[in-house]
Amino acid sequence: MKGKQSLLLLWLMAFAINVIAQPTEQLVKVVVSPDKDNWEYAIGEKATFTITVYKNNVPMKGAKVIYQVGPERMKPLKSDTVVYSGDALRVVSSMKDAGFLRCMATTEFEGKQYKGLATAGYAVKQIEPTVTRPADFNAFWNKGKEELSKIPMDIKMTLWPEKSSGNSNVYIVNVQGYGNSRLYGVLAVPKKEGKYPAVLQVPGAGIRPYFPDLEVADQGVIVFTIGIHGIPVNMDPVVYDNLNNGALKGYFFFNPENKDRYYYKRVYLNCIRANDVIASLPQFDGVNLAVSGNSQGGALSIITAALDSRVKHLASVHPALCDLTGYFNGRAGGWPHIFAESNQWFSNSTAVKETIPYYDVVNFATDVKVNGYYTWGFNDETCPPTSFYAAYNMITAPKQTAVFHDSGHWMYTEQKAKFNAWIIGRLKNK
Repeated sequence: MKGKQSLLLLWLMAFAINVIAQPTEQLVKVVVSPDKDNWEYAIGEKATFTITVYKNNVPMKGAKVIYQVGPERMKPLKSDTVVYSGDALRVVSSMKDAGFLRCMATTEFEGKQYKGLATAGYAVKQIEPTVTRPADFNAFWNKGKEELSKIPMDIKMTLWPEKSSGNSNVYIVNVQGYGNSRLYGVLAVPKKEGKYPAVLQVPGAGIRPYFPDLEVADQGVIVFTIGIHGIPVNMDPVVYDNLNNGALKGYFFFNPENKDRYYYKRVYLNCIRANDVIASLPQFDGVNLAVSGNSQGGALSIITAALDSRVKHLASVHPALCDLTGYFNGRAGGWPHIFAESNQWFSNSTAVKETIPYYDVVNFATDVKVNGYYTWGFNDETCPPTSFYAAYNMITAPKQTAVFHDSGHWMYTEQKAKFNAWIIGRLKNK
């Protein structure tokens, strides 16, 4: 039993680091900096990137530095290998179109590679999507919602006392979802009698257990944290590892040749079912409902807000699944990069190319009507900023953006705090 507890603790620590924490300090630091403090440039304007390499916080003279610069995830415009003299290395480049220009530098010390990067944004508010919205887009999703509405919820709730706090009761929940699937999640409800606002937390990519967000719940907010795979969210971590390496490996590529069978159809509609659960709670105030998430969850938050008019606020961190067709237009598409050069079968399939626009965040973004908070960094290598700006620029509803320029596919502690403060402030009308 002690061994299992130790394994769980290690798993949770690793998960927490991957989801919200900035990278740890390293012996060797490769620092790449643009010459403008807001990292933004006009089309055609030259960006000068400065590359410095430190070991023990002093210049690492004699280090071999390999650098390249070009549009993110595309073939470099220029690259070179130089011996670092101790003085700053400068690389100058530019872009002729709206998008992001990335300079990346690496060096090696004692068999380990170290990397730094900076990404300049060019006319980011002018980035337009490449994906086309299907003529029957709304009809397709309205039909799915209608089908979902006819499925009884059959809610099952089990108190999870060891995870509850002095202020909040925590429950393991499962409910009947779309396509005869079950939706599982963790629900935290304030103990004190009364009516409360609520937030649906939608997950980033992966297969893992879930735990209550008491940091938010204990401030008087109902929090429903869901998984998307139709499996219990409180099993032994080994089970999730096995699924991740077996039956659910690459789930985001399951059945994309058929718009009615693609993996995410059930996922998107079950986010609405999760809101059905919140709406059924006697403690819910019936009005103040938010949805939030990062990466895959950042996409799901935008999608859920677009599909479900009960959502009044959305908060999204570096959303995935944006402008997936960018690769057909000489620029980066969003995660999971289904049309990247490495995925030729999908890129060559007419059926896949017809399906994906029904699931692209861009085509939901135009239907968002609620106030939103969006936060990300320019150095994201997983969800390219070109892709999520293509979606963000289509949102006409009120929106607030917090850019932490040098962050990648992670969040600073301060960034996470501001994110939560915005959600709680909106829900509690502060």
